[in-house]
Amino acid sequence: MNNETEQLILGVDPGTTIMGYALLRVHLRQSEIVELNVVKMTRLQGQNAKLKKIFESTTDILTQYKPDILAIEAPFFGKNPQSMLKLGRAQGVVIAACLHAGLPVYEYSPRKIKQAITGNGSASKEQVAAMLHAMYTFNNDSNYLDATDALAVAVCHHLQNRISVCGNDNKANNWQSFLAQNQDRIIKN
Repeated sequence: MNNETEQLILGVDPGTTIMGYALLRVHLRQSEIVELNVVKMTRLQGQNAKLKKIFESTTDILTQYKPDILAIEAPFFGKNPQSMLKLGRAQGVVIAACLHAGLPVYEYSPRKIKQAITGNGSASKEQVAAMLHAMYTFNNDSNYLDATDALAVAVCHHLQNRISVCGNDNKANNWQSFLAQNQDRIIKN
C-alpha cells in the first residue's frame, strides 16, 4: 500500500472443497471489502489436484491484489483425522504461497474469530455472516458462507491489530509500559 496507515488484509478460510477468501482494505479505523469470493474444487479429482488449484488460486490473488498480510483460520480439532489432515494441507499450501510472496502470516482459531465478530465464540456460520452483513454491504448468499468466514478472519485481524494500523507500532504489553509510553495522557494533581 502507498499509505503507511493503510493495509490490505487477505483473509482465508482454507478448505479442499471450497476455499473462501476476502480482501479487506483497512485505513486507520475504517475498513472496506475489496473482494469476497470462493474457490471451488468440487469437480477436481484427488487431493493433489485440489492442492495445486489452491496454490494457483492463492498465487493469482496475490498477483492481482498485492495484499500486505495474510490472516488465516487455523484448523480446528475435529473427530475425523482424515479431514484434519486435508484441511491442514490446504492451510499449509496457502501459507507457503503467502510466505514465498513475503507476506506476514497471522493465524486465528475459529473460536477467537467468532468471539471477535459476534462476541460469542460458539456462534454459527450464519450468525457470523449476519453480523458481518450488519457491518458491511455485500451479497448475503448462504452459498458463500466460506467467503464470509474468510472475511471474518480478516476483520478479526483488523480488530486485534487496530493500534498498529493506526500508526502506533510501540504497543504496550503491560500497564507500566503503557504509562511510560503515554506520559502526556497522565493527569497529575
